[in-house]
Formats: sequence, structure tokens, C-alpha cells
Amino acid sequence: MNRDDYRKAFDELSFSADFQERTADLLRTRAHELEKERTNMTFKKSKRLAVLLAACVALLAVSVSAAVAWLTPAQVAEEHNQPLLAEAFSGPDAITINETVESGDFSITLLGLVSGKNLDVLNQDLEADHTYSVLALRRLDGEALTNQNHDFMAYTMTPLVAGYSPTAVNNWTLNAGASGLAVDGVYYYLLDTQSIEMFADHTVYMAFYEGGAPNNTIFTAADDGTIAFAADFTGVQALFTLPLDPAKADPAAADAFADASGMNGWSNERSDPEEGDWDVERRETEDGETIIIQPASGDGEER
Repeated sequence: MNRDDYRKAFDELSFSADFQERTADLLRTRAHELEKERTNMTFKKSKRLAVLLAACVALLAVSVSAAVAWLTPAQVAEEHNQPLLAEAFSGPDAITINETVESGDFSITLLGLVSGKNLDVLNQDLEADHTYSVLALRRLDGEALTNQNHDFMAYTMTPLVAGYSPTAVNNWTLNAGASGLAVDGVYYYLLDTQSIEMFADHTVYMAFYEGGAPNNTIFTAADDGTIAFAADFTGVQALFTLPLDPAKADPAAADAFADASGMNGWSNERSDPEEGDWDVERRETEDGETIIIQPASGDGEER
């Protein structure tokens, strides 16, 4: 059986949440019973039994992991018919993260990101550097997420930068575009923004949360510039720190970018936020529906 057939076979199996733990316990119990039955077993044979048990448990762990394996960022790009981006995600400049946060009903995993130019066959802004990030979302109860039952527009995935207002550096100011697609019960976000490497000498975050444009009911900023979710924000939330290379920072460009938005002031004092609007495009693919969402420019034209 080749690798693809092996993975498909396991994907078709249904495991209970405690399957691995229960099976490992059964193996240990049976080994203990065998030890009692064979009181005259030599040390060499007992050691062989212990090795066999360890091998069985290890094989079980690998098998269960195969059943819930993520797509790689390169595979997500391929699902979006982005061969150049898929190649970039497999290259030396890609950053692998694979960090997971559990919040509400979800497990949220930031898989990785890559920056560069001319990586997107759909993007007309070919001369500018962009950053592409991939995030995987699954339900903790094991229910499969699909393109039909997951409300893509109810959540936001956006970069934020310590030392700059969340209203000055985010999806809306970075002219972002986000795509979503469900594969094998996992929902994948592919985020395209203006390159965030110019901020690499600051702490740069990737936030995922339930809600729209960043505001002071969702985030707080400390005196040292660090950003966190507001203590009373109860929506689904995850905040990842990105391991960018400080050598790629451009402080002058970063300051000019933040100032150009005219929104680099921030107050933690609560106010009624204005909800942002979105331009939404739906595309039918062989695997279902892909949704592409971009912040509206405010003049009725997509940006």
C-alpha cells in the first residue's frame, strides 16, 4: 500500500477521543497479565516483551497521528491552484511554525508563512513583496468543518505589530485578501497581506479571533507596546508570535506605513467600534467552494 492509500484508509476510520489512551492501557494490562502467567520467564524474554509493547504503542501513536494529519502550507497553496506559492512554501525562505492554541470549540494551528514577490498567480500586484500565511482550524469535538457549516466571515486572521496601534497595522491597512477552504474536516485559512517583514525588528503577531476589524473591545495595548486580547473578550481567540528575521526589518518604511494610515493612536478606553465591510468572492472548485474575502475600500471598489 502506498503512502496516499495508507493515509486515505486511516482518514476513513473514526476514532473516539480516548482511543489511543484506552488501547495503550489495554496493551499494558495484557503485558502485566502475561508477566504473572510466566513467572519463570527469563530476564531476556521479559525485556523482549517490553520492547514489543513499546513498539506497539509507538505504532499506535503514528497511526492515529496519520488519521488527523494536517495539510502542509504547500498543499494548501496547491488546493488554491497556486503552484508558485506552493513552491515557495517548500523553499528555504518559508517559516514553519506549527503552534496550536485551543479556544472555545476550536483547535487553532498556525502552520507557517512565506514572504516574497511574484508568488501569487491571481495577484496583480506583482512588483510588491507579500506575506502569505496558512492557519488550520478544527473542532475539538471531532465534528468535521465544511465549506457549508463554517462561517468564514465570523472570524478574522490578521497580523498585528507591537509598538504600533492595532488600528494602524492590520488586514485593512495591509490590503489583505483571505481565502478559506475545508479539506477532510479541517478548515484552512490562506492570508495574503502586504509584506510584514518591514516590522521584523518588533514583536509581530498573527491574531485569529471571532469578530471583525481590531478595536479596543477586542485588544489592549500595554505601555511597552505589546498587544493582548482584552481580559473580558470571550470570543474564540489565538495570538501567535512570528519568528521573523530582524535583519529584514525596514524601520523607516514601517514608521511611514503606520503614519500613512492616520490611525496610529490607540486608547484602551472603550468606544463603540465601527464594523468594517468586506468584499466577498465565492469560487467553485473540485473540492467545494472557496471563499475569498477582502476589506472593502469604502468606495464600492475592491482593493
